[in-house]
Amino acid sequence: MLKVDTSRWQQSPEGLRVQALQATHARTRERLLALYEICQGKSATAVGRQSGRNPQTIMEWVHRYNEAGFESLVYQRTGGHPPLCLLSSSKG
Repeated sequence: MLKVDTSRWQQSPEGLRVQALQATHARTRERLLALYEICQGKSATAVGRQSGRNPQTIMEWVHRYNEAGFESLVYQRTGGHPPLCLLSSSKG
């Protein structure tokens, strides 16, 4: 059974939900809410179906959280072209 180890990080499932609702990026919110749903007894398959994500991705998020905590799920842009809105504002 897939388990989110919130006690290891001195958190609670409700704390995950609060952090998700306060997160500035949609991908961070999605990841934390997925963990919250797992804590509520849903399977990775059910959460994946609900969110449109592969269940393996959901399980990966759980394992990352269990190993490295909340910060491991915070979205970080890793490359590629900057969004068009940033390109147009820098031409100024």
